[in-house]
Amino acid sequence: MFVHVRAVNEAWPGDKWSAFFERAWPLYRSWFVSEGEHKRADVGTSVAQLTKHMPELLPVFNALSALSPDDEMTRRFLSMWCPPPYMGGCSLAVTQTGNATLVRNYDYDPRYFDGRLVRTEFCKPVIGMQDSAWGLLDGMNADGLAVALAFGGRDVSGTGFGVPLLVRYILETCETVKEACEVMARVPLHMAYTIMVLDRSGAHATAFLSPDRPAQFVQQRAATNHQVRVEWDEYAALTRSVMRKNALDEYVADKSLRARDLIDRFLKAPLYSQRFFDGFGTLYTAAYDVARKKLRLVWPEKRMEVSFDVFEEQEAKITLLRPVGRYLAK
Repeated sequence: MFVHVRAVNEAWPGDKWSAFFERAWPLYRSWFVSEGEHKRADVGTSVAQLTKHMPELLPVFNALSALSPDDEMTRRFLSMWCPPPYMGGCSLAVTQTGNATLVRNYDYDPRYFDGRLVRTEFCKPVIGMQDSAWGLLDGMNADGLAVALAFGGRDVSGTGFGVPLLVRYILETCETVKEACEVMARVPLHMAYTIMVLDRSGAHATAFLSPDRPAQFVQQRAATNHQVRVEWDEYAALTRSVMRKNALDEYVADKSLRARDLIDRFLKAPLYSQRFFDGFGTLYTAAYDVARKKLRLVWPEKRMEVSFDVFEEQEAKITLLRPVGRYLAK
């Protein structure tokens, strides 16, 4: 079992994005209508909500739509308004020892992984891991603001956007943690998610977001798949959320632990997972150094490093099921 991760530099949607979407659309479409097409909002509502909440993204949305199959379904999908549910088992942490760095593990089903690390210039330069064709799982902008998401561990759904588009929107329009928190307080999400933000000044925040509650912002530097407390016992047990959170709390409390040491911890149990036959496992570890504006993608035996100054298009083939020994991120 393996995945490909490709670093792609395309400032504005063009041939590279179009070729990707042509390959990916059949799987996207199958997922999007998996609960029944009637469950998804109509195109008028979808575009109206994007216009209301994220108007800065409309030129990009229109450009993507023009490159996509000419039907309403693609526009409904690309709006990310009220999509089907998606959940994962991610871990997030911020270290402020040395260069302030946001580190995350993304745990998910490899069949639904875009596998594209993209550098774009929609509203401003942004580097991030693509999801749902133009949303982001995590990323950083040229202002030195880094953002990453994790499922919030609540069995609720409502009316709102898919979280990857919110991550994209924050990075396209915000410069600081304060601005990011203001956006998260007003943009509705369709499920419970935790988002961690870190800016170049070292300021950070963790946001607990849900469709049925006001946004809550805390200063904790570690998060997994529950928020203030466990509210979905079965899911927390399945993903070992409490065990991972306890480990992360111990790591970030260690004032001698630098970013390279924290990355090393992310590549081992209990944070690193190979439970792919249960539907999720660690697809990558990302480390966003906001002072140097550099990103490292790290696996037990590979790594990829990019920055806004040097972004080389490259590809990594990652074997997912293999023994994991000791690794130090040099």
